[in-house]
Amino acid sequence: MSQFTCIDLFAGAGGLSVGLSQAGMKILAANDFDEYAAKTYKYNHPDVSFFDGPIQEISSDDLLNETGLKRGELFCLAGGPPCQAFSIYNHQRGLHDERSGLFREYIRLVEGLLPQWIVMENVTGMTSVENGLAIQEICRNLTELGYNIEYKVLKAEEYGVPQERRRIIFLGNRLGIPIKFPKPTHDGLHSPFVNVEDAIMDLPEIGINDGMDETEYTKFPSSRYQKEMRKNATKLYNHVSPNLGEINRKRLTYIKQGGSWRDIPVELLPAGMKKAKRSDHTKRYGRLSLSGLSSTILTKCDPHWGAYFHPTQDRVITVREAARFQSFPDHYRFLGSRGEQYKQVGNAVPSLLAKAIGEEIIKSHISISKSKKLKEISS
Repeated sequence: MSQFTCIDLFAGAGGLSVGLSQAGMKILAANDFDEYAAKTYKYNHPDVSFFDGPIQEISSDDLLNETGLKRGELFCLAGGPPCQAFSIYNHQRGLHDERSGLFREYIRLVEGLLPQWIVMENVTGMTSVENGLAIQEICRNLTELGYNIEYKVLKAEEYGVPQERRRIIFLGNRLGIPIKFPKPTHDGLHSPFVNVEDAIMDLPEIGINDGMDETEYTKFPSSRYQKEMRKNATKLYNHVSPNLGEINRKRLTYIKQGGSWRDIPVELLPAGMKKAKRSDHTKRYGRLSLSGLSSTILTKCDPHWGAYFHPTQDRVITVREAARFQSFPDHYRFLGSRGEQYKQVGNAVPSLLAKAIGEEIIKSHISISKSKKLKEISS
């Protein structure tokens, strides 16, 4: 068994698992209660033991028995407790929302499993809800369990993800190893961000309500990112454009590349936006720019909420294009209805961000292990 074993809680479709696996971890078990995300996860990770259902019904003994590990042997416990209660898009967000307490289930399993390392991800809104009370509780509880714990907001685009996305990442270990967050690999100046053109423009051209759930590539890759996403893929999945109502088709004809709702004649705007200030809703009804980053991929790529129109084709981006912006490899297939597929992609941790985190953890662990061995030999 690999030294770098991992269990992924609240795994969703598997963004964290993909990245941590790419970094060198061996995912032994995972859990999620969403039946469609679970189907996607199990389809793409057939060798991982999957625990369906609410995490409240899973015990540390269940996980240890299934993986064959003893308490304290697990290398890393990863997870992203549902974040809707902390999201800026939830206007009733707060700790009164029952979903906001699910991080306590993660901590319960930390206590039962006693992993060497922990990785927990959430939305940045966690810092502002009730003055960061949840963050304080997480850090206090994990410290009491013997973990050195730190958190930081990471920008996905600084790790090669072609998307503006901010996530708070908690890292910790009980080994006394200094915690280091991965250094950015892209700064937008000396090392350019991966842009929309780099990310998706090799994918087949399709129209509104067009495309196929399983198809062939029609172009050669033209960027390093495209080649990386295509690795090990023999087919292209989930490249189907959703339908658009007549009013949105009319609106779209006015929106230039990189433009937004401001390009739409007032008479065609939704009633609630006709009196909006020009400084408001900057991303709504946006068309992506080839030279820019994708908007944050949400659980619905609805143009009413962001820039989800294709930069050169008159349609909304497909699930596959959203997955490219989340750095899922092309061989990864999403199951369920199209709405469920968008939801799975939007809820995921970008795989390349997870990979960077995993690589930094393993590097820190190996470095300290080597220095300890040298000290033992010299003494």
